[in-house]
Order: sequence, then structure tokens, then C-alpha cells
Amino acid sequence: MSSIVSSACAIDAHRGYEEAVKTLNTLQSNAQTIEKMRKERDKKSHLNIPKMIKYAQRTGVTLDDIDNLNVIHVSGTKGKGSTCAFCESILRHHGYKTGFFSSPHLVEVRERFRINGQPISRSMFADYFWEVYSKLIGSKDAEESGGMPAYFAFLTVMAFNMFKQEKVDVAIIEVGIGGQYDSTNLIRKPVVCGVTSLGLDHVSILGETVEKIAWHKAGIFKPGVPAFSSPQHEGAMKVLQDRANEIGNRLDVVSPLAERDQDGNKLRLGICGHVQQHNAALAVQLCKTFMRTRRKSTTQEESETDQTKNKDLSQDSDLESLHISTKKGLELCRWPGRTQVLRRPGLTYFLDGAHTVESIQQCVEWFQEASERDTREHKGRVARVVVFNSTGDRDPSSLIEPLMDCDFDAAVFCPNLAFATSTSADTTNLTVSKESQLNRVLLNKHAWEKLMEKRKKFSYDKTGSKTADVSTHYDTGSDVDGKTNGTDHVKSEEDLMNCSRPKIPRRDGMYINGSVDINGTVCTADGRKDSQAICDKHSGTVTREFSSIYTALQWATQGRELALDTEIDLEEEIPSHLRDVDHIQVLVTGSLHLVGGILGVVGTTND
Repeated sequence: MSSIVSSACAIDAHRGYEEAVKTLNTLQSNAQTIEKMRKERDKKSHLNIPKMIKYAQRTGVTLDDIDNLNVIHVSGTKGKGSTCAFCESILRHHGYKTGFFSSPHLVEVRERFRINGQPISRSMFADYFWEVYSKLIGSKDAEESGGMPAYFAFLTVMAFNMFKQEKVDVAIIEVGIGGQYDSTNLIRKPVVCGVTSLGLDHVSILGETVEKIAWHKAGIFKPGVPAFSSPQHEGAMKVLQDRANEIGNRLDVVSPLAERDQDGNKLRLGICGHVQQHNAALAVQLCKTFMRTRRKSTTQEESETDQTKNKDLSQDSDLESLHISTKKGLELCRWPGRTQVLRRPGLTYFLDGAHTVESIQQCVEWFQEASERDTREHKGRVARVVVFNSTGDRDPSSLIEPLMDCDFDAAVFCPNLAFATSTSADTTNLTVSKESQLNRVLLNKHAWEKLMEKRKKFSYDKTGSKTADVSTHYDTGSDVDGKTNGTDHVKSEEDLMNCSRPKIPRRDGMYINGSVDINGTVCTADGRKDSQAICDKHSGTVTREFSSIYTALQWATQGRELALDTEIDLEEEIPSHLRDVDHIQVLVTGSLHLVGGILGVVGTTND
């Protein structure tokens, strides 16, 4: 078998990144196979870890090798990527050489592998890919070999090969899906385990209740290995604790970090959003535990670790106890696609992958604060557009409803396809058909429109009389119609339909001639309303669906995005009230793959 492997390695040595990714994609299961696997998950899922051990061994990686990687293993529904990113940054700033394996990727698959905080290069990815692929393809026909691993399993084996050869001091491993049967769970002896906030996601694989999901997430616990969890709902917490007792490990709950120290100085986190106080706190405890047991030298971090050695770590949330390198790691942590802001002339993107109800609510909270700050930086009229997609078995209505509180002028729906007719190898997804993706777009759009109609019915009864107090909120505390709280209360439907009032406040707090509807949409000063204008509650947010990310962005940005070809005709006409604005704010949320697709089109850095 060794001669076969050597021959294969020689053949593959010259093959590069693009071909590596195309070959990797052949390991993806198609949509039909995925559906079959979901139906049979309970029958075969227990075989996954034994298979993973064989895959690793066929590439020359033993369980002892993995034990020696000093693994921090993290599961959870929301925030596990951010928590891992905080861990990586903290330990790197303490002087450790870090390896970080995450999923999914945003733009290129090589992003899943980071050494010292940086995604590996294309050439490095290709080198490791062909090395591992050659060993596996050369041994796939051996008796009881297990054949070839699937996409994520292959990348997991590749990560262990890479981190072993790169001689990292710590390997931070993010669980893919679940935990108990996840491909990463061949780790026998992690240094410490973490569980981030739990919620309903991947229910067709993990179960329909948060308790069932918690059982899977706790599957990464190992006997005698300390584990930490963010605060959970009572039912989920009980399952985690029961599993810890069963497995034989200690489990502590971590309080969120204080936002300010005793002197009033605010802790600045590199990833925005209030929920990051929880993720950062969990990361701090994971790193403190790691550094106590895996110091690079006898003196490193002695002052920090000694003072917390006998302390109840679950209550160690004050900022004064944090080492300066820990604070620096938290502040300088970067995690693209999560509460990320990109600025362009006349345009601001707000990007946050959010795939559960809780994460969407947190996204809304972050966006409302960040967009208001952005609005104050610009003169003139500002329009808000949301670009959204959700996939899989997620209920679109529950994800969309929180977004409707953000005063969007338009809602745009598209699949996770950069282009309608072609895609890059990095973003190829064979697990879902194009037809099903486009059908999902329509489902998402219809869910928005149904919720919008529901809100109208809440505001008005069948006779047109007002049944609920409706108000428009502005960014100013200026006196509006005799009020000083910045809220213009609509007295009647006549007020609502009146598009000729002399002065109204814009989103930026300035005044213009014209009127607004209760969603904050500006109507023309002369009362004109074209077919696309929104001058009343009955119209609501403009909704559009598109066949690709590219065409959706063309419409949403009105040609302001320089990365797009402005010569191509738009699929849909832009309403005049959106066409004439001075600045556009675009929130991209829902599927993380959508966020990645947009970053792939517009770039990942500010102009």
C-alpha cells in the first residue's frame, strides 16, 4: 500500500489550489444522499467516530498524536465560532502558536484552517490537501478501511495532520454539527471543553427540542476533563449537567464579563454585540484553564494563573482579574461575517450570519445600534435594505419576524449563489439543488409578506378604523407635533395617508418637505405616489426576489457597489423613493453562506 501512496503523492505534487477544491467537492454528498442520511441517522450515527479514527490512522495520525495537540474543543448552537476566535486571539497574544479549525468558510475553504490567526495560504492548503488525499485514496480499497471520508470528515482529518506537522502549541477545534457523533469528536483527551449558548437548529439531525440538542452538544465531554458552559435554559442545563455526571467531568457555568471595570473603563471586544460578553467570558475561562495546565514555561502567566487557581471560575467575570494579554486578545480579535461593518461611498454593509431565532434577535439589536451610529455620520436621506436567506429545516417566519422591527425600506431575497449561471469551486454546494434553493427564496419572501400583512391587520380593523396605537420613531428628540420624545403618533388613517404635511423628520433627524409612512418611508413633497412608492401602512416594505447574490446586490445598492458591473440591466426597477436617497444601509443576515457569498463579491475589507 505504501508504494501506491508514494506514487499518488508524486502525481499530485504539482496540482494546485483550484484543482484541490474541485477534488474536495467530489466528497460532498448530493441532496438525495443527505435526505437518506437524515432518515437513517439514528441507525448509523454511532459508526461515525470509529470511521474517523480509521481515516486519521490511514494518514499517519494516531489518537496519541491528537492528544498531544492540546485541544480546546467547543460545541454549541450559537457563538461557538466567535468563542473559538476569542480563544485563538487570547492564546496567541499570550505567546502560544495557535491552530484553529472552524466551519463553515465564508469565501474560500482555506479559511477553515488558521495558523497564528491567519487563514493558511492557497499553496499551503493545496500541499496538505494532496498529501492527505493521496494517502486516503491510496488506501481506500483496503479491508475495513472505511472508503473515502465525506467533505467535513476529510477536512477534519486534514486539520489534525496540519496541526501535528506545524507543531502548534494549542489546537482550537470548533464542532461541526452536534457533538456526540460529530467528526471532530475522535479527540480522547482535550485540555478543556466549552459549550456555547444552545437553541433549536439542525433539528432534523439533532432532534426537535433543546434538551435533545443539549444531549448531543455534551457529547464532547470527556472523563476528568473540565468543561464550561454559557448560561442555558433550565432544561438544557439539566441535560448538560446530567451528562457531565454520567461521563465523569466537572461542568461550570460561566457568567458574562462585566462591561466596565471598577474605574468605569469599558472593555472593548473585537467582535461587536452584547452577546459577545458571554462568548468572551467563556473563552477567557477556557484559556485560563488551558494556561494553568499547558504553560509554555514555568514562569509564563504565573501571576494570573496563581491568583485564580483556587477561585470559583464560574464567577470570575470581573475585568480586574484579566491579564493585559487577555484583554488585548479580546480587543484585537477579528471574526469576519459576524457583526461586521464594511463602508463604501454612499453605502454601508452590515453583515451578520444568524441562523436561529435568538441570533437573529441579537443581530437586530446590534444592527439598530450600529445603523443609528452610521446614520448620524451621513447627511441627507438614508435608506435601509435587508438582504436575507435561510436554508435547511429552519422556519423562515420565526427568523424574519424580528427583522421587521428595523424600519427597512426594502427586503431582498436571494439564494446562496453568487451568480445565476456559474459559481466558484469554493462556494459549490452539492448538498442542495439549485431548484430547492430558488424555491426557498420564494418561501422566505412569502413569509415576509405574510408577516407584513399580519401587522397591517393588527393596526387596522376591516372598516379601516384604527385598532392599535401606531407610531413612527425618529433619531431625534426634537419636538414633533407638540411632543418632545421624538415620536409622531398617527391620529387616524387620514393622517397616515396625508403626504403633503409641510415638515417631517428624516431618519437622520433633519427636516424635509413631505411626509413619512409609519415605517419611516419618505413621500414626495407634492404628495405624488408612483406605483412603487410606500406612503401608507398598507404598502409596507418593498419586497423583491432575485436568482443570485450578484443581481440582488445590483438592485439593493443601486449601482453604488464598484465591484459590480453597472452596465448590466437590473432585473427589477428601483422605486423612486429608494433611487433618490443619499446613503444606503444594507443588512445582510440569515445564512452564513449568504454572508460569505456577498463578501466574495464585494471583498472583505473597507475601501
